[in-house]
Amino acid sequence: MAKGHGPSSASRGSLRSVVTPFESLGCARALGGSSVVLESQGRLGVEGLRQPGGGWSHLQVARLVLGLRCLLCSRLWLMLLVPFLEAWEVNRGTNCVTTYLADCEAQLCQAPGKGLLYGVPVSLKECFSCKGHDSTLGLSRNQGTPAECDCVVVQVLKLQGAVPFVHTNVPQSMFSYDCSNPLFGQTTNPWMSSKSPGGSSGGEGALIAAGGSLLGLGTDIGGSIRFPSAFCGICGIKPTGNRISKSGLKGSVYGQVAVQLSVGPMARDVESLALCLRALLCEDMFRLDPTVPPLPFNEEVYTSSRPLRVGYYETDNYTMPTPAMRRALLETKRSLEAAGHTLIPFLPANIPHALEALSTGGLFSDGGKRLLQNFEGDYVDSCLGDLISILRLPKWLKGLLAFMLRPLLPRLAGFLSSLRPRSAGKLWELQHEIEMYRHSVIAQWRALDLDVVLTPMLSPALDLNAPGKATGAVSYTLLYNCLDFPAGVVPVTTVTAEDEAQMEHYKGYFGDIWDKVVQKAMKRSVGLPVAVQCVALPWQEELCLRFMREVERLMAPGRQPS
Repeated sequence: MAKGHGPSSASRGSLRSVVTPFESLGCARALGGSSVVLESQGRLGVEGLRQPGGGWSHLQVARLVLGLRCLLCSRLWLMLLVPFLEAWEVNRGTNCVTTYLADCEAQLCQAPGKGLLYGVPVSLKECFSCKGHDSTLGLSRNQGTPAECDCVVVQVLKLQGAVPFVHTNVPQSMFSYDCSNPLFGQTTNPWMSSKSPGGSSGGEGALIAAGGSLLGLGTDIGGSIRFPSAFCGICGIKPTGNRISKSGLKGSVYGQVAVQLSVGPMARDVESLALCLRALLCEDMFRLDPTVPPLPFNEEVYTSSRPLRVGYYETDNYTMPTPAMRRALLETKRSLEAAGHTLIPFLPANIPHALEALSTGGLFSDGGKRLLQNFEGDYVDSCLGDLISILRLPKWLKGLLAFMLRPLLPRLAGFLSSLRPRSAGKLWELQHEIEMYRHSVIAQWRALDLDVVLTPMLSPALDLNAPGKATGAVSYTLLYNCLDFPAGVVPVTTVTAEDEAQMEHYKGYFGDIWDKVVQKAMKRSVGLPVAVQCVALPWQEELCLRFMREVERLMAPGRQPS
């Protein structure tokens, strides 16, 4: 296994233990092992970080001290310095950080001496707009266009005393579950450098897993919080689409509402996710963005200990679970039953149609025209696979290819068919069909009187550049974006040698290129984390978190990157 970048022992716990953080920490260890280059604009010196060697020059230390001169006392200084150095050290091995948010020192001085996140450094996926900083999304056209103000979520974090301190890397345009772009390069998995950290919140997953951040925020429209969390062995939750404000976020496509984008937290443990949601679901957010339903965090639901009725499925019959995925699901099921919960077989109806016609059709209802505009005159990163080339095909050719491929490669044919642009009337029909599908699955759920659902989660991590060639493997996550159900992932085990041996016989359900890529890209995975997915009905994030916490209590493997 390639060298990881693990956290210090002081940063392994939940945020609950560090709300008054770093008082017992010294900075000698961090200073001794880092190589940091600060530039006057606060931009991370990427080339400097990529150079070999460690240790600081006296001049670099002096510059850092001068840059932090506004801090009020040594306690405040350490609150920012220690996580800053941890993040930089992690970045040297994973290339997960894009920008140092240079005004965080002054913001720490001005932060109210209260708030649920007072003094907690928070990392942000690069799409979270911060005043004075670019959110490039790995696209050249977005360079040199700094945000005029903080997005609503960043404003609320600051009002709760948190200190946003870095932007983290994303795949180009964020339309991938890998993490690479021409501006900042490839982010790697801290468990094994040949593996992807997932995406599109891949920088967050790598930074948090390796101990460079206690808490991060990501976004999710097809699994973009859940893939990095699963691949990197941390916890993450995708809330209902409008539970947390999206106002002010940077995107590559605006106006697409058929499949909902969500904002959610990522951390090493479920309690930290809950603390973040407590902090965000406050009067400040409801005031700054009145379009968000004013639903504060429901403590009674989260802290309940009543036995749960849990639906579960071993496979969605679209992406064959790997041996490790199936074992993780069944071991979690048995542990839940032993703890007194009731497990009931359940499978949402018509999943292929939901993935191909509804989800893909909704995401690309303009035929990909708006997404393609982002790439005009720009290099297309390899992490996107053939997506951009396919979107550039004329409408008639997409239709012809879909017709020709359907007998032999039905999944690829369904995907191609859904990439054709549609009229406003056809889009309305699609959105109505999504709404009806959502109600039909809710009816299935309620007919069994379920509280939550347990599903497999794609894992372990795929090889670098493989996600762009295995589009169909998003099935376990994309379904719940289409349904707009809250869904989170929890690591429960690691890949064994037996899992690896059984993977040699993996064929998938269709034997197409997507199945073949999954089989090949999950080799050499012994020791990598494997997760399960926990799902609840819309607006029941607290119940989803309560279920995740129960899974974590029963199953958490307790390992981190070495």
